[in-house]
Parts: sequence; structure tokens; C-alpha cells
Amino acid sequence: MTDCTTADRSLVDRRIDPAQLSPATILLIEIALAAGGFGIGTGEFVIMGLLPEVATTYQVSVPDAGNVISAYALGVVIGAPIIAALAAKLPRKTLLLLLMGLFAIGNFASAMAPGFLSFTALRFITGLPHGAYFGVAALVAASMAPPHRRVRAVGRVMLGLTIATLIGTPIATFLGQLMSWRAAFFMVAAIGGLTVALIAIYLPKDEVAEGASIRRELSAFGRLQVWLSLAVAAIGFGGMFSIFSYIAKTTTDTAGLPTTMVAVVLALFGIGMNVGNVVGSRMADYSLNGTIGGVLAFNVVLMAIFSLTAHNPIMLCVCVFLTGCGFAACPAVQTRLMDVAADAQTLAAASNHSAFNIANALGAWLGGMVIAAGYGYGATGFVGSVLSALGLVVFLISVALEKRTSRR
Repeated sequence: MTDCTTADRSLVDRRIDPAQLSPATILLIEIALAAGGFGIGTGEFVIMGLLPEVATTYQVSVPDAGNVISAYALGVVIGAPIIAALAAKLPRKTLLLLLMGLFAIGNFASAMAPGFLSFTALRFITGLPHGAYFGVAALVAASMAPPHRRVRAVGRVMLGLTIATLIGTPIATFLGQLMSWRAAFFMVAAIGGLTVALIAIYLPKDEVAEGASIRRELSAFGRLQVWLSLAVAAIGFGGMFSIFSYIAKTTTDTAGLPTTMVAVVLALFGIGMNVGNVVGSRMADYSLNGTIGGVLAFNVVLMAIFSLTAHNPIMLCVCVFLTGCGFAACPAVQTRLMDVAADAQTLAAASNHSAFNIANALGAWLGGMVIAAGYGYGATGFVGSVLSALGLVVFLISVALEKRTSRR
């Protein structure tokens, strides 16, 4: 059973009675929610492989075109808490339909954008529903699961995101390179539209929880444990992004592998994410805190080994796969946030994805600084090791304070 002292809190807000749903219906609901994650993951990462085509279309440099990635990430960071708070009085089904509808429209409009400024603005708008969707979808999945299987339910929803890195993004990238980068965003918009249809068909209508309000959701930010959990995500998992952001150059320049091997290394990372998601979800249902702390400690050692052995092609592939496995803690962190937020779960759950986008920016920035200082691409692993260690310290402080409060 979960070792979190507040493990039962996320079970209080059951807006959908799982007793009235068959296992097949619950599975279809989870598939519908995961489809949205698949679309979001594909839309977020496909642009990275199509930047040269976008730059050519709008006659800007590739670095300037990269600003659209930052615009999307900024939309995620800003949109998640704001939407979660403002939508406090909306049924979760209605909110999910609105969020995925906005995502689908945003991607369709992105594909039609006439100029670079409008394209950048549309990527920002499209990023707004990202965090809130995952947060609400996780809450719905957890509310339909028994206490000892909550994290696995959350993991199945997040499986859409991890599968996107392995299948959705490569397919969309290939389509974009074969036809036009605009075709890739039309594809993502279609996935968003399909998700809207699936949620509308399979997810039962739910009632708004009694006492739900913007003020109650904002109370999440008055809880120290919420801030500490967000800090664990924002700091502790920046190392994954420090390595991943520069993995292509590490593969070719440090390990000396041909450019054709970059796709293989990226695939290993994606496979690792999927393995980590499945295994980590099961581990966290037995020990939520143990999984988070264990993965962070594992990453401290692993990422240091990555830097020491990045010149070796075999070790590079092994370490990249295991770095992807670090995603094992993500469903656990999501669930812990839902626990410590008590009756302000929507805002806390959505903010988790803002924290992970901060981790993305922080890891890439610090990794870039180390590379610019002349330490080489392999040194990004040392950055990840330090960030993981800092995240572990924050997590241990969080657990110690939680135990102290529980004793009182």
C-alpha cells in the first residue's frame, strides 16, 4: 500500500462513481484520456524535428525559429495554474472537452499560420491547455481506481505522452518532412479532435464538488507541501532534460557515432520512458515516497556515470535508456501532489506540468552553460547529477516535515 500519510485524500473527490462503471468502460475512458496525452506529446515534440522547415517557410534563422518551442513551454507554465483555478466550478468532463478542443483548434490554426509572429502566438495559445488537461485527466483516472492502484491509473493516462515520444513524434516528423511541416500539425489537430469525440462518448457526466471555488483551488498554493513537491519536479528532474536537450550532439561529437544513430538513441530514450512509466507506476502503488526518492537517488549516480562514459557508444546507449527510465517517478510525483493538495487537487495536479516545463528550461539552460564553458556535451550528465541531488534534498525535507506534522 502507499506509504504517503495523506494517501486517501485524493479519493474524497469521486465525481464519478466507479462502482457504476464496468472494467471495460473504465478502460475505454483511460484510452480516451491517454489519446489526449498522445496528441499533446506529439504536438509538443514534433516541432523540434521540423525547425529547419519552419525557419525556411518564414525566412528566419533556426535559432529564431526555436523561440516557438519556448512560446509553447511558456503557455504550459502560465496556462496550467490559471485555467485550473478559473475552471474550479466546471464539471471535469466539460473542462476536458474545452481543453482538448482548444488544443485541437490551436494546432489547426498553427498549421494555417500566415506569418512567424502569428505562428509563435498560436504555439503559446496551444500550450495553455497542456498542464490543465494532464492534471484533470490524472484526477479522473485516480478517482476511478481503488486506493492501491491509483498511480497505475495515472500512469496509464501518461502512457499516451510516453508513447508519443516513441511513435507519434517520429511519424509526425516523417510526415512533416515528406509533405510539409503544416501537415504534421494537421495530424496533431486530428488527434485532438478524435480525443474530444472519445471523451464525449465514454466519459460519464460528473457533478461539481460541493464547495468548489477559485478560492479553494488557490488554497493549494498556501500549502508548503505543494510547493515542496513542485520544487522536487522543477529541480530534481531538470537533469533528464539537460541530457536529452543535447543528446544529438553528444551522440555524434562525444561518442563519435554517425548521424544516422541519433534516431536510434532517441528511440532508446523513448523506450526507457515507456518502461519507466509502467514499472514506476506499479512501484509507486506500493511505496509512493520510496519510488520518488529512489529514482532521484538512482539518477544522481546514473547521470554521473553518463558523463564519465559518454565517449563509449555502448555505455551512451545504456545510460540514455536508463535516463528515460527516470520517467518512473513522474506518475508518483503527480499522485503525491494530488495527495498533499487535499481539496485543491485540480490546481496542484495541473501545476505539476508547469513544474516539469520549468525543469525542461532549467536543465537545457544549465546544460548549455556547461557546454559553452568548454566542458563538452558529455558534461550535461554532471549537471543532471547535481540537479537530481538537489531535488532529493528537497524531497527528503518534504518527507521529514510531513512525518513531523503527522506525529503532531
